[in-house]
Amino acid sequence: MFGGLFKKREAGTARGGPLAGLAVPASAGVLSCRVLDPVHEPVRQAEFTLSDTAGRKVLGGETDPYGTVLATVPAGEYRLAVTSDGYTPYHGTAVVTEGRHAGLGDVLLQVAPQPQLPEPGDWEIDPLHSQIGFTARHIGLARIHGRFNSFAGALRIAERMEHSAMHVVIDAASIDTGVRMRDDHLRSADFLEVGAYPAIEFYSDRFVHRGGSRWAVTGALTLHGVSRTVTLDTQYLGLGNGLEGEARGACRATTELHREDFTLTWQTLLARGIAAVGSSISIDLDVQILPTAGTAVVDEARAHAHA
Repeated sequence: MFGGLFKKREAGTARGGPLAGLAVPASAGVLSCRVLDPVHEPVRQAEFTLSDTAGRKVLGGETDPYGTVLATVPAGEYRLAVTSDGYTPYHGTAVVTEGRHAGLGDVLLQVAPQPQLPEPGDWEIDPLHSQIGFTARHIGLARIHGRFNSFAGALRIAERMEHSAMHVVIDAASIDTGVRMRDDHLRSADFLEVGAYPAIEFYSDRFVHRGGSRWAVTGALTLHGVSRTVTLDTQYLGLGNGLEGEARGACRATTELHREDFTLTWQTLLARGIAAVGSSISIDLDVQILPTAGTAVVDEARAHAHA
């Protein structure tokens, strides 16, 4: 694909070929390949990792809009791993020599088997094996991690997954960052105001399959008395069985919230105008679900949050 890239090397510069003028250090070479799907179309934004023989990561990134990987690396032997959602991972090796081009040609990804979806019916979140966490920027430098310790959720899985629904209730007062003084402040009227708004609730209205194991779950999040539409970027991990043989499903999900959207506007500025608390909050969920006879678990959680 890039034949002739190194017809001649002089003063550390590759001359000739389609990438004439590319500067390459004397001890390095160039590695390239093109990542294609089963019908030989480019796979955009496939993730690749280049590691040395000791397993240390040397380089990582994504394929370009044409499915291409092109990298200048020190001479040596490497292992290449390519992954993309919905495809079976690729693993290969390559040897890069000084002043030469190691072209691996086309890397063909195969479609991965799709994980089995949960059976239609009522399911509930298992709080003992699930977590709702968040991360916020602090003083423009560090990150503060926290979680909610009390929550419940119910899912109604439809015959078509796209028609399913989910309802989650979080006890706002259960916020936990590991520092009591900070948690008390987060519960106060400056932030969550848990006395007036004891519950955080999410009602889904749309499940959209994004390909492979990726889903977008969109719905209304009510926080601090304000409802906004949010989308959970969700990776479905499939089904399994627990220690007692019970059926379980699992997923991971992420989203980003902006405090101002929910009137959480408290702020103080440090020297040079640096905000003490960032405006964006990253939400991370690790969830396991179990079959259930109904949604009483959510009603119980809401009652507890309002108690």
